[in-house]
Amino acid sequence: QVQLVESGGGLVQAGGSLRLSCSASGYIFSNLVMGWFRQAPGKEREFVVAISRSGSTTSYADSVKGRFTISRDNAKNTVYLQMNSLKPEETAVYYCAASKARALTSYTTSSSNYDYWGQGTQVTVSS
Repeated sequence: QVQLVESGGGLVQAGGSLRLSCSASGYIFSNLVMGWFRQAPGKEREFVVAISRSGSTTSYADSVKGRFTISRDNAKNTVYLQMNSLKPEETAVYYCAASKARALTSYTTSSSNYDYWGQGTQVTVSS
């Protein structure tokens, strides 16, 4: 059973930065596609970004391109999300997710593509 534990959330002012981490256990990490989703109060969970098993391929939501960067360290079983120029509307619970898919596909942006989820970490961006 894969366990995912997020960390790094918190309170930041608009325009600021945060770095989220997600540590995985219980599976061969390099065999997992990893993604980040977020869910704001009263809204549906939305795709943010995903990274392939090797880290060579990424997929970003248009809303975060150029500001967010995903990376992974397979030796440390950890995926990271560097978030810059944060906006108040990006206040949400951020979830780490893992998929046994072999590669990023057109389904990568769908939450149903992911097999395991972390408990989430709160990110609050003040205006």
